[in-house]
Amino acid sequence: MGHAITIGEPLRLHKVNAIEGVECWQTSGTPVDCVKLARDKVLHRKPDICVSGINHGANHSINIIYSGTMSAAMEAAIEGIPSVGFSLLDYNFDADFTIAKKVARTITQKLLSESMPEHTLLNVNIPKVSEGEFKGLKICRQAYAKWEEEFDARLDPRGEEYYWMVGKFVNKDRGTGTDVEALKEGYASVVPVKFDLTDYEMKTRLEKEWTNM
Repeated sequence: MGHAITIGEPLRLHKVNAIEGVECWQTSGTPVDCVKLARDKVLHRKPDICVSGINHGANHSINIIYSGTMSAAMEAAIEGIPSVGFSLLDYNFDADFTIAKKVARTITQKLLSESMPEHTLLNVNIPKVSEGEFKGLKICRQAYAKWEEEFDARLDPRGEEYYWMVGKFVNKDRGTGTDVEALKEGYASVVPVKFDLTDYEMKTRLEKEWTNM
């Protein structure tokens, strides 16, 4: 879903009995729609924090760009709400969330107990390891890694061509201190994220070189 919002069709909002003793709502919209509706229609005040996830599968490195989980947290941060997105590197339906729950509780309590800037946004990924192999938290930078994709052309039962995206994840970052590196070593990676996408180095260069154009 990424940072998609619903514009051309109505949104449905329903109260549900999902967690005993907790007021819960669901919407027909995207993750970002959830945040927008909650802020405007459900909550009676600005919330102290927004927690998104826990997502099945990685949202490290470039995956943050495509992630609906992180986009929900980012939307809240844009609204001035300290936010965090959690992802577990396990796609299995019966994934073990024991470590992920502990990490989520620890970081959420830290965000609530400390005075954080209102636009705080954290991307947290938890490795698929046993409790004995888990090494704790590591503050990281986002790795330069990407999906190298191609589209496999196939034929449907009617003989018409369709395409199936395939590919592999390639880490091109040879530096240290990255989220990908931390996860491989058994740490949960914590990457502080900004939604200001300005390239300030390039801005400075263009100001010098393009001023008299």
